[in-house]
Amino acid sequence: MSKSIYVGNIAFSTSEDELRNVFGQYGEVLSVKFINDRETGRFRGFGFVEMNDADALEAIQALNGKDVGGRALKVNEAQARETRPPRRY
Repeated sequence: MSKSIYVGNIAFSTSEDELRNVFGQYGEVLSVKFINDRETGRFRGFGFVEMNDADALEAIQALNGKDVGGRALKVNEAQARETRPPRRY
């Protein structure tokens, strides 16, 4: 099984490959996805890393609060997104 990890407070200068290398120290990284703003296309400062369960738990404990690119990462298990009503204009 794999686990999705929320990673927040990512420095804008950090690349997906750099984050993959940081998490790769704790096991195999299955995927890394940075989240971009829908309207501007700019990086929003957070993303998700997918790893297998055991490696993910170790990475969460080790990397929460770790300085990467001059910013302390906020790392925890990703929560399911709440369903929201459609936007009305």
